[in-house]
Amino acid sequence: MRARTRRLYTFGIAALLVAAAALLAFFALRENANLFYTPEILAQKGQPEAGREVKVGGWVEPGSLTHTDGGATMQFVIIDNSPHKITVQFTGIAPDLFREGQGVVATGQFRPDGIFVAKPRTGLLAKHDENYQPRELKPLGAGG
Repeated sequence: MRARTRRLYTFGIAALLVAAAALLAFFALRENANLFYTPEILAQKGQPEAGREVKVGGWVEPGSLTHTDGGATMQFVIIDNSPHKITVQFTGIAPDLFREGQGVVATGQFRPDGIFVAKPRTGLLAKHDENYQPRELKPLGAGG
């Protein structure tokens, strides 16, 4: 076999292996993508079927947080930069960073009446901006 033919076969096999690896990576990432629905996306695409576990995210609307059942269950509204809203119900202890006006991602299911019920204990994730710094680490006199 000539050297040119051998190089051509080697290049072809390498290209085939790279394409197979890229295809496997694509399918693995597609199934494990960790995306969430915003109120605007839900308004455009429609609500997922009841009982299907999804994630919703946005900001907690100021003034929308209410507590029931002696404080164990809370209900709030998620907003984004659109007129659409998602009402979320969560039972459990909220993360320390959870508050009105902050970003939040909730994991759970939609009820038939349109209210999103977050999973107890693990269904609520509070988000913060890149400037977050715990109180314990803030320099004296920095406020907050």
